[in-house]
Amino acid sequence: MDRNYTYRILKCLYEVHSQLGPGLLESIYEEAVVQELSDNGFEVSRQVNIPVRYKGRKIAADLRLDVIVDNKVILELKSVSEYKSVFEKQLYTYLRLSDCELGYVVNFNEEELRDGIHLVYNPYYKKTWTPTAQPLSES
Repeated sequence: MDRNYTYRILKCLYEVHSQLGPGLLESIYEEAVVQELSDNGFEVSRQVNIPVRYKGRKIAADLRLDVIVDNKVILELKSVSEYKSVFEKQLYTYLRLSDCELGYVVNFNEEELRDGIHLVYNPYYKKTWTPTAQPLSES
């Protein structure tokens, strides 16, 4: 994936954090991130369902991604006082199930956002999955 592309995504995340600061609800950051990414020319979907299969059969419950950018990058947004490594493990599973190349766990509840950004790669990436959600339209 192109460094300039991921830089543009990160720039949007930093803009949201600089405007809102830490301490708000995750849902507020999600809405602001979606708006900022859309304003910067990205195709953005939120609350995307991912079907889960067990031994070849679909399980009734789907996983739900916070934000997906251009059907390539997953953003798992957090606003927690204590970051846990399990968040990265969850994102890794989301990447594997969605066949996206990479993702970021972003904890907006940090004074410095750089301390809250965690990159996760999908070593099994092969680009075969297409999400069921549609890109957000202008409201």
